[in-house]
Amino acid sequence: MKFLSKAYNFLVFAFLYAPILVMIVFSFNSEKSRVNFGGFSLRWYEALFQDQIILKSLYLSLAVALLSALVATLIGTLASVGIHTMHGFKRKAYLAVNNIPVTNPDIVTAISMMILFVFVVTRFNTMQMGFGTLLISHITFNIPYVILSVLPKLRGLNTNIFEAAQDLGCPPTRAFLKVVIPQISQGIVTGFIMAFTLSLDDFVISYFNSGSTAQTLPVTIYSMTKRPYSPKINALSTLLFLAVMILLVIVNVRKSGENKRRQNN
Repeated sequence: MKFLSKAYNFLVFAFLYAPILVMIVFSFNSEKSRVNFGGFSLRWYEALFQDQIILKSLYLSLAVALLSALVATLIGTLASVGIHTMHGFKRKAYLAVNNIPVTNPDIVTAISMMILFVFVVTRFNTMQMGFGTLLISHITFNIPYVILSVLPKLRGLNTNIFEAAQDLGCPPTRAFLKVVIPQISQGIVTGFIMAFTLSLDDFVISYFNSGSTAQTLPVTIYSMTKRPYSPKINALSTLLFLAVMILLVIVNVRKSGENKRRQNN
């Protein structure tokens, strides 16, 4: 049974990561072929960093991901505190409303937000489809994930510490910043990283809400697939994969460090 369990795990991981491994290997292929490996070369990475369209989309994606993650983390943390203080049916109702965008298909969220933006643009003529609408849409779909990351930390928080800080003369706002925030910081950081990676990876919502002036990296990659195949896609996907892997390693190392400190205390 142990052998079968290990073999099953090996097959699952091989199925998941073999395509990624092939993509990484062929990103260093000196030829343009997707079948024959002609030798090790960095030509496609050099071509990637010389492509101004890809670089512009990368900068835009990073800016939108960072800004949307920061705003969503701030709003989501405050919303989590508000939901945590509720009780009974009201709390369940807010949690249900928060979970709808998570379980809802991305295409529904994308089209509904696009219709809203088009209505505002045509009705009031106060904005145009572009960076602003893209940022708002990313903040909107990131907030529920931040709430789901922060709420479990609030549930495990000892409220007596917050009340003790107030009894000792600390104002509520200062007590919240000095006592509550450090206790739930792990959930906040996890929510921020999740929001950042989801925003960086998103295609559907970006495709419908970016307009013609602000194309994110996934949208640009999609447009590249309509043209003759270029191994620059392999190089770009490899760099994105490595960036996500580094973020995951940082999160796991941070979690293990905090767990060790708790055990020592």
